[in-house]
Amino acid sequence: MPGNENSGRKLKIKSAKKLQKKIDEYFNSCLKPQLNKFGEPVLDGKGNIVYVQSRPYTMTGLADCLNISRKTLKNYEFEPKFADIIERAKRKCEVYAEERLFDKDGVNGAKFNLINNYEDWKEKSENVNLNANTSYEDYIKRVESDEEY
Repeated sequence: MPGNENSGRKLKIKSAKKLQKKIDEYFNSCLKPQLNKFGEPVLDGKGNIVYVQSRPYTMTGLADCLNISRKTLKNYEFEPKFADIIERAKRKCEVYAEERLFDKDGVNGAKFNLINNYEDWKEKSENVNLNANTSYEDYIKRVESDEEY
């Protein structure tokens, strides 16, 4: 693929199983045990430790864990044996960022992350060309319309 940083180079991670293992390690590293007021781990109804997220899921964090650049990570999507694994990992990071849009402290960082790392999150602006005789009502109709002018 043109512009693929991996073109002509050997991939650092050669097997899908190893890639998945490293990705799981990254996501697990972003969790820590939830502690009660006595500093003891909280257990669920089955006696398992309850974990809470302590660090955000990020594409750069994932790339760093894999010891590759963010650009290389994005290019791994184009390797057929890795495509589904990378897609799931990206989606997990995207879900985290999207949820932060509803958090007043994380909204700006989440917006920046989504716009710069995910294809469907580009900011859009529309230019509406009007002449001097266009009324306010006609302007509103054109802006709210799905038709192209």
